[in-house]
Amino acid sequence: MKSLKDIIESLEMLELLGNADVMISGLQLNSTSVTPGDLFMAIRGTHTDGHRFINQAIENGAVAILCENIPVAPNPTVTFIRVAESSKATGLVASAFYGHPSEKLKVIGVTGTNGKTTTATSLYHLFEFLGYPSGLLSTIRIKIHQQTLEATHTTPDAIMINRMLAQMVDEGCSYVFMEVSSHALAQHRTSGLHFAGGIFTNLTRDHLDYHPNFLSYLQVKKSFFDALPSDAFALTNLEDRNGEIMLQNCKARCYTYSSRGMADFEATVVEQHSNGMAILFGGLEVWTNLTGRFNVLNLLAVYAAAILLGMEQDQVLLALSRLTPVEGRLETVMLGGGRTAFVDYAHTPDALENVLKTLVELRVEGSRIITVFGAGGDRDRGKRPIMGSTVCQFSDLVILTSDNPRTEDPERIIEDVFTGVSADKRDHVLSITNRHEAIKTAVRLSQPGDIILVAGKGHEPYQEVNGVKHHFDDREELRKLRFPDTQTSKPIA
Repeated sequence: MKSLKDIIESLEMLELLGNADVMISGLQLNSTSVTPGDLFMAIRGTHTDGHRFINQAIENGAVAILCENIPVAPNPTVTFIRVAESSKATGLVASAFYGHPSEKLKVIGVTGTNGKTTTATSLYHLFEFLGYPSGLLSTIRIKIHQQTLEATHTTPDAIMINRMLAQMVDEGCSYVFMEVSSHALAQHRTSGLHFAGGIFTNLTRDHLDYHPNFLSYLQVKKSFFDALPSDAFALTNLEDRNGEIMLQNCKARCYTYSSRGMADFEATVVEQHSNGMAILFGGLEVWTNLTGRFNVLNLLAVYAAAILLGMEQDQVLLALSRLTPVEGRLETVMLGGGRTAFVDYAHTPDALENVLKTLVELRVEGSRIITVFGAGGDRDRGKRPIMGSTVCQFSDLVILTSDNPRTEDPERIIEDVFTGVSADKRDHVLSITNRHEAIKTAVRLSQPGDIILVAGKGHEPYQEVNGVKHHFDDREELRKLRFPDTQTSKPIA
């Protein structure tokens, strides 16, 4: 338990009503989770306003309320702390409640549209291999040294972040690598955290269902680098036109990386195959198990961050050679019969283009690329036709299907995607709403040498329809359709 007075001392309070010496047993954002002795944070969210549930929180035992507006008739037995932005204050309170764990760790934040998961996860594995107990907060999962927890958000809420960081401190972790999403930054989930470094991967169209426009999306990302302290490092991708913008007005030590031109950290692809690449880092060649030119930048960011954190180059390169592809990121599923399938999380035009360009480079003469993909529902509709155009540009056959339709009609989503398909490509596009049937059709239509890409869901083991998550895993679906042997032309049904 912690004294309320101690955990709110860093806040710029507008009003304190009640006893500040009350003891706090826990922090809650959800009124239904409140237990006696808790502090309830009333936050204005995208879909609901926590202020509506203050009375319920008090009924469940909350002894203090952090809010922007105190009720007209406040409960006299409860302490109220009024602040200008309760979302921003929540991070500060959570950090104090858990003993400022980010100050006891070297926390590296990775932000950008694509590549966050691969970069953060690869850094975690690299530092674990080097003998440093580390933590990971990612889209796929949370790692506390060797303990694994499933993730629910790319970046958890401020209370969970600090609770996880505190556990990482208790487990003896030295480094933590975390994805920092634009939603998290806009909602101040990283408020109160001390970052030892920040990495920018790239910025392309995404999340415009949440952000008003691309400029707003960019400014939110930039706010992460603006907030880095002077003792941190900021590492940015020079190949992205927004890379240098991230460093403007940044107080941290600034560094750049690129595989195409002059930068502080450079890499060159020597050769590329379906199972990996040979890359030059700082003049030294290393074989990596990741493939795709977009992964060169991800690995270069990993390499650069490790060097900036004081690791020896030889040890870093050895660790790089041990890394394996991140789950659901250009993950290979061997189908037999001369066919290869890849499952990838790509769900933006840029990510799809990067993955497909890699497959174009890998395919043999005369083989085809068959792509199965769809767009998520309740998300930026504007990118759907762009994705349709992009996929058709680099694929020989496209099968449009359902992704996570959420509350939208999946057939309407497919229609939106199809509007981006040019007239000369429409004969090469099929629409099969049922994702299972779409994948099966792609395999049945494939010939020896063909490459099948199933894009959009990657590591996700579910399909969300009308608020319900049904078990569905693209990798499982493909494995059911494996050919019995390389001589067989008929897939297993």
